[in-house]
Amino acid sequence: MFNITCSSDKKASHYGYIDYLRGVALLLMFVYHFSFDLNYYQFIETDFYNNPFWIYFRIIIVSLFLWLVGVSLWLANHNGIKLSRVAKRLGWLIAAAALVSYSSYLTFPGSYIYFGILHFIIVASIIGLLFVRLYYSNLLLGIALIIIGTTVSFPAFNHDMLQWFGLMTHKPVTEDYVPFLPWFGVVLLGLFSGPLIFKYRHLAFITRWREKNRFQSTVSCMGRHSLIIYLLHQPLFMGILFVFNLMLH
Repeated sequence: MFNITCSSDKKASHYGYIDYLRGVALLLMFVYHFSFDLNYYQFIETDFYNNPFWIYFRIIIVSLFLWLVGVSLWLANHNGIKLSRVAKRLGWLIAAAALVSYSSYLTFPGSYIYFGILHFIIVASIIGLLFVRLYYSNLLLGIALIIIGTTVSFPAFNHDMLQWFGLMTHKPVTEDYVPFLPWFGVVLLGLFSGPLIFKYRHLAFITRWREKNRFQSTVSCMGRHSLIIYLLHQPLFMGILFVFNLMLH
């Protein structure tokens, strides 16, 4: 899981385009989080919670990640669900999500992450297995869930035990919030896209995609090891800026 050597990963390169897109999502996430950290240490001053640019930039990043979750879920399970493989992946995700919650509590005790993107992916990966063999239903249901999740709200879902589901009347106080609705709709669009991409001949170029230069190879490598990179990048950014801040003062 944590071996990040990429030079001879032939099996993974069969879906190199998906790895590459996941790596691109990581790069966008680096921009967002490093900018957030610069603001945290007061090197810059901006409002990440209300500035439309940062709000929509985050939506783009999360949408790309979760669309790829749906595509990958179809790739891994459309020929049959292997429970041992599913359990192993979920085990790593659960451990990573717990680490994120704990570390965010130490840094932001008043707004720690209790249902962020990793927590969501765990839930979506389990429930998504029920939708792997559906096709157009995923497209229609995905669009419906996105519309419902972005337009409908009920005060009952403000309760602490229901906030993970979405449909709240306000955004909870937390550093990362990825509720089930509307975001499961994006995963369903990914499940719809999986067979569309890999079964239809006019899109077959995607399955034959290969890196053409060192940059693309590096980005694809990052995409194949996104979990460990996700866990390490923020401590690295925060550590570098912490030391730099000490040097200035």
